[in-house]
Amino acid sequence: MNNNLIVIVGPTAIGKTSLSIKLAQHFKCEIVSADSRQFYKEMYVGTAVPSPDELKAAPHHFIQHKSIKDAYNVGDFEKEALEKLNDLFKTNQYAILIGGSGLYIDAVIKGLDYFPEVDASIRMKLQKELENKGISFLQEQLKTLDPTYYKIVDLQNPHRVMRALEICIGSGKPYSSFITSTQKNRPFNCIKIGITADRQTIYDRINQRVDIMIQQGLIEEVKSLYPNKDLNALNTVGYKEVFNYLNNAWEKDFAISEIKKNTRRFAKRQLTWFKKDSEIEWFDYLENITNIINHVQKKTL
Repeated sequence: MNNNLIVIVGPTAIGKTSLSIKLAQHFKCEIVSADSRQFYKEMYVGTAVPSPDELKAAPHHFIQHKSIKDAYNVGDFEKEALEKLNDLFKTNQYAILIGGSGLYIDAVIKGLDYFPEVDASIRMKLQKELENKGISFLQEQLKTLDPTYYKIVDLQNPHRVMRALEICIGSGKPYSSFITSTQKNRPFNCIKIGITADRQTIYDRINQRVDIMIQQGLIEEVKSLYPNKDLNALNTVGYKEVFNYLNNAWEKDFAISEIKKNTRRFAKRQLTWFKKDSEIEWFDYLENITNIINHVQKKTL
């Protein structure tokens, strides 16, 4: 029996969760989430975790299985996700991998790239620059040292920006030069599906989702996490803007507008990342589910 991994990608708020559940029900298989924001059990509202009904509709893995205080990275996820898929394929020829985190998706289907060891003092220097001069200062450094990676990285994620910079500075080469297209052998066939829409529709859906998050209690959720605001897991869109509001640095309406703006920017970078992969078959977010099922079946080994 050949193993087939259905990979669902696309920008935030486009409807990946809904599609994955429909496909999981049709193929009677389980879902592995590669959304790095949804790993943390303390973050529910601001990460758009599948609802209790959605979680009941199909078995999900890697949803709220870690604490924001846990040390967890993409290498850990790659290892655990491959182990989980190995178990799932023992009883089913299909499994689904879903997410908007391109790095985490690629770690599972391609494997991680090799990066050289660099002096720890570089990270310490970058951390001080972040604290004293802000993320924009680091963003400009990255734009100069590696304009290629600058176009696709989540610029609002200081951990990712600093990681790229420390490699650039420590190796004297662009971070992107270490990202290869060499794919490790995996014991499954990948069927890659991208969900998208025109730019205005994507932006409208993002704005609507943020409004819903506010109604569902995003500000209250962030307030409860305030003592942990310096943890890397919370240095993400939707949380850091509300921290600025709670610190009285921003008005509430401005903080909400910044969440929408930064999420739109994130969606643009997600699409830039995924559009590089010619193996992804793109469908409109309103595509009839039967057409997507037929596509999967044609690609099944």
